[in-house]
Amino acid sequence: MLETTAAKTAAETTNSPRSRVDKTLVIGSILVVGVVVAALLLWPKEAQASAGVLFDTSTRIFGAPVQVLGLGCLLLAVLLGVSKYGKIKLGEGKPTYSNASWLFMFISAGLGSATMYWAFMEWAYYYQTPGLNLEPESRQALDMSVAYAFFHWGPIPWAMYVVAGVAMAYYFHVRRGKRLSYAGNVEAVTKKIKADGIGGRIIDLLFLFGTFGGLILTVTVTVSTVSAGVASLMGIENAFWLKASILTVSTLLFGLSSYIGIDKGLQKLAKVAVMAAFLFAAVVLLIGPAEFTIGNIVNSVGLEAQNFLHMSLFTDPNGGGAFSRDWTVFYWLYWISYLPGVAIFVTRVSKGRTIRQTVLGLIVGGSAGVMFFFGVLSSYAINQMAHGTVNAPEVLTASGGDTAVAQILNTLPFGQVFSVVYFIIMLVFLASHMDATSFTVAAVSTRNLPHGKDPSRHLRLFWVVMLAAVPMAMLAINANLGTLKTGLTLTAIPFLFLLLVQVWGLFKWLRQDAPRIDPETGLVRLPHLEAVQDVSEEKQK
Repeated sequence: MLETTAAKTAAETTNSPRSRVDKTLVIGSILVVGVVVAALLLWPKEAQASAGVLFDTSTRIFGAPVQVLGLGCLLLAVLLGVSKYGKIKLGEGKPTYSNASWLFMFISAGLGSATMYWAFMEWAYYYQTPGLNLEPESRQALDMSVAYAFFHWGPIPWAMYVVAGVAMAYYFHVRRGKRLSYAGNVEAVTKKIKADGIGGRIIDLLFLFGTFGGLILTVTVTVSTVSAGVASLMGIENAFWLKASILTVSTLLFGLSSYIGIDKGLQKLAKVAVMAAFLFAAVVLLIGPAEFTIGNIVNSVGLEAQNFLHMSLFTDPNGGGAFSRDWTVFYWLYWISYLPGVAIFVTRVSKGRTIRQTVLGLIVGGSAGVMFFFGVLSSYAINQMAHGTVNAPEVLTASGGDTAVAQILNTLPFGQVFSVVYFIIMLVFLASHMDATSFTVAAVSTRNLPHGKDPSRHLRLFWVVMLAAVPMAMLAINANLGTLKTGLTLTAIPFLFLLLVQVWGLFKWLRQDAPRIDPETGLVRLPHLEAVQDVSEEKQK
């Protein structure tokens, strides 16, 4: 969902030079995608083994620093919110969106097609292989399973988005940045890495690969889940041809939406998906074990709060640290892979808001939406296991999580109807996400794109095909979860350093601009900008 709104971003003003396709980025992406697809199809076993080694090595090297960075971002976000800087207004004028609409954007921002899967199944992974050195499949592991899901989708990842988003918004709205892009933000901070130079092009290329990395996991998990459900409903084999057909149909769907245009296609898809997902969870709450669900949510929130610091910095050095690397570090990198798009999204929708409002909106709104969704669906699945109806962890081990989801859905009243609705929501979410992603990468790969102008339809359709290529190869070799995590992890790591650049720049500007904060309006009055404004007013006279 975050990518959906971020996709409408453009980089230049209307007086920019004529826009054109960035052939370097396009050709570079074709070569990388081609090599990855060929390696997966020609040497599937070797590719998955290599992916496992790369994931293990990268998370061992960056694991502890990533966990410290995550907690650090939360502390920085809280500091921004409660300090004198919290009253700074991010741009002049009134907010574009009402308080309710703006907050709902953040509440719904964490939802997506893969979220539908994780909300039912993530607790089962933690129940079998728990963190904090708990006994596997014990009562304590079960109690902490949803708490860990809340943790991995809660305040820390949203705080990362706060830091990146506020830094981008301050650069663009307060410091009047030239272009709304990650490369532009880095240029303004460093003064040496030019957005139009080699450094800026590398950042744009990293952005493209980071987008690919996040999408591979989302698409593959979603298609596998829908395929298992369709096979169960129709009584057919869950074979590759079925998965390929579902991915092809989804590709055509989001390709049509992309061709129709961002306003007519993508926004309608996004709104339908979000409303349908929340409605689905609300119905499950009402017709399911409501008392147990509410109690489990409250209990899980309490356990998360009680163990928050330990969960944040749990590296388990004496036990090998597998849980932290496989889940906490992976999730922080997963969220980081979307930093560029989210930072742009926050900048666009938060003009006229204060830093304090942005901190509260993202952390509170984002966490609340995910907690409701995960809390309801996870609690329902746990209740089914407790009553001996569907033992999701056992099914996960024997047949896979996608099969477990299909069985859980069938336990609902009118189970087949709920299953169809659930899978349709997943596909609509997927189409919305892929459509937004194709728009975003098309915008990034278009040089001198005027502000408010959409990238070429043909270029967006080209990215439609490219974005579906790697997930199709993953489905063809039946890639395991570890392989899917590897691509995301490797593409997210560079943004750790870019995030640090943003943080450095933001606090450097805040120190410089502190004396210029208007105590009444919260606006920062920069001398050089006021001079430009005075000259403009004189010309008008």
